[in-house]
Amino acid sequence: MTILVLGGTGKTGRRVVDRLNALGLPVRIGSRPLFDWQDRSTWPAALDGATAVYLAYVPDLAFPGAYEDVKAFTELAVSRGVRRLVLLSGRGEPEAEASERTVRESGAEWTIVRCSWFMQNFSEGFFYDQVLEGVIALPVADVPEPFVDVNDIADVAAAALSRDGHAGRLYELTGPRLLTFTQAAEELSRATGRKISFVRVTPEEYVAGAVKDGVPEEEAEGLAALFTGILDGRNASVADGVRQALGRPARDFTDYAEAAAAMWQRL
Repeated sequence: MTILVLGGTGKTGRRVVDRLNALGLPVRIGSRPLFDWQDRSTWPAALDGATAVYLAYVPDLAFPGAYEDVKAFTELAVSRGVRRLVLLSGRGEPEAEASERTVRESGAEWTIVRCSWFMQNFSEGFFYDQVLEGVIALPVADVPEPFVDVNDIADVAAAALSRDGHAGRLYELTGPRLLTFTQAAEELSRATGRKISFVRVTPEEYVAGAVKDGVPEEEAEGLAALFTGILDGRNASVADGVRQALGRPARDFTDYAEAAAAMWQRL
C-alpha cells in the first residue's frame, strides 16, 4: 500500500504523514511542486502506484472550483487503482457535502472526516499573527464553536488510511465543548499570561487587513465569506466522532492552549 497524502506539509497532512511513517507505511507527500490542485497535469504522477489517498483540498472545500477539482481528481484516482479515499471535510459546509457525495459514489472504500474549526488556526494558521498582537479581529458573530485539535484529526485519518473497519464511515469531529471566540481568547490569555481579546469586524475590514498583511485579495475574500457563512452558530453542538473512531475522548481547548503557549511568546 502506497498512501498519497495531499496537503502533506499542511496542518493536518504533515501530522498524518508522521503517523503513517511511524507505522512504517510507504507515504508520498502530495504538495507543490509534486502536486498542485490548480495544475491537473501534476495529478497523474502523484497518483502513480498509490492505493490510498488522504484527500485534503486547499484552501477549502467551500471555495469556488473545489467540487469540480475533487470530482475530477477522485475519478482519476479510482481509474488509476486507488482503493481507499479519506476525505477531510468541513462541518456545516454545503459545498463540502457535495464533494463528500463524490467520494461516497466513487466506488472506492471511503471515509469522511468532517471537522469543526481547528484549534491550531490560532497557533499555525489564520489567527496566529492576531494572537501575537493580542487582538483576534474576525468577521464573525461571537457564537459558540466546538474547536477541534488537528492531532485528533490526524489520528482518525491515519487510522482510516491504515486499518480496516473505517470504510463507509462519516466521522464528525469536534472538541468536547463549545467556546465562543471571546471565551477562546480568554483561554489563550490564561495560557500565555498575556491579554488577548476578540473583536468583531466587518468582512470589508477583515479583507482590507488581510490584504495589507500580504494575503491575496481573492483568498482574503474567500476566507471572509467562509467565516461569515460557517461561523454563524450552525455548528454550535459537539459530536462524538473522535471517540467513535478511536475509542477515546477528543482533546480539550485548555490542554491545547497550555501546550502551545510558548508559540505565542514574542522573541
